[in-house]
Amino acid sequence: MLSACVGGGAGPAVSRSSVQAVPNPAFDAWVAAFQPRAAAQGISGDTLARAFRNVGYLPDVIEKDRNQTEFTRTLEDYLAIAASDERVGKGRAALRRQANTLAAIEARYGVDAEIVTAIWGLESKYGERRGDIPVISSLSTLAFDGRRGAFFEQQLIASLKILQRGDTSPERLTGSWAGAMGHTQFIPTSYLAYAVDFTGDGRRDIWSDDPADALASTAAYLQRSGWRTGQPWGMEVRLPPGFNTGLAGRGNARAASAWAAMGVTDISGRPLPDYGSAAILMPQGQHGPAFATFRNFNVILRYNNAEKYGIGVGHLADRIAGKPPLQAGFPPDAQGMTIDDRKELQRRLTARGFDTQGSDGVIGTNTVEAIRAYQASAGLPVTGEPSLDLLRRLR
Repeated sequence: MLSACVGGGAGPAVSRSSVQAVPNPAFDAWVAAFQPRAAAQGISGDTLARAFRNVGYLPDVIEKDRNQTEFTRTLEDYLAIAASDERVGKGRAALRRQANTLAAIEARYGVDAEIVTAIWGLESKYGERRGDIPVISSLSTLAFDGRRGAFFEQQLIASLKILQRGDTSPERLTGSWAGAMGHTQFIPTSYLAYAVDFTGDGRRDIWSDDPADALASTAAYLQRSGWRTGQPWGMEVRLPPGFNTGLAGRGNARAASAWAAMGVTDISGRPLPDYGSAAILMPQGQHGPAFATFRNFNVILRYNNAEKYGIGVGHLADRIAGKPPLQAGFPPDAQGMTIDDRKELQRRLTARGFDTQGSDGVIGTNTVEAIRAYQASAGLPVTGEPSLDLLRRLR
């Protein structure tokens, strides 16, 4: 399992961390008690000394762990972010920039260059957001905290094994608050199991500015998870009138010929191609887009077991490859607004001086605060909720 939602000598020195350690005697006592347990699992005294020389308790990491919000975005909102024009454009540029490396990776592991690039784009925005938090400190803090102590101690042991092997140094062993690392956000145990030294320099360096090892490690992960070379992840499909929506879902996979017999076609109306067993997914019900997903979709879910993530990777890969946006539209939201309505609302709020920090049509914290500020200035009830009435008032 890898992360969802950042060295060896090849990269630059790590910048100052975005979180800061604070004194905590109980944490220090936990570290002292942990080190014999690590030694019993083969971690050398020298590795422990180097790893824990500058370790510290990170309260911000605990706060992030405690305040993870439940994932409630619709597929429309998710794709507005995951496959935005900006991310597609950067993905195409990244694919061109790394063309030789990605072609070599595809030749060795059989995984499409666009799929690897899309995962790179979703996990770290093509290397822009690899994470700057010291992994030993973050994992030690989480293991000490105890909410998922056994899991995080397992990840901490794995990270010490990474250091002991010489793949990177304690200073360059950085990642997200939960210990996901590098361009494609491997957790330490997955790194130990799947990371590869594609450049041949003796280190599996997923932290370097050169993404070759990270991209190859992602392809190796997918290959070993059962990727079928030359087959798609899935595709947008057209469902026949009166399609039984109870047949949708990953648990109802059946032969492509069976779906075709029911009248399911590709989005252009051509017969559904046979890539083996397929499932029909309807993430936003019968009025939104539908997809036929094949074995490779389930392989992507080994990386992150969320259907929206799998569709996001697949669709972003398709867009990077030059394919068009989804053809079916999405239904209006609970307020009766389309994504174009929400984009217009954001643009008009920003033009009035209530900056929403972008107009992607996704109602997040910045938009809610902008709505609140506008409502307060106009003497309206301060709800922070978007609506068609609010949009009409702004026109």
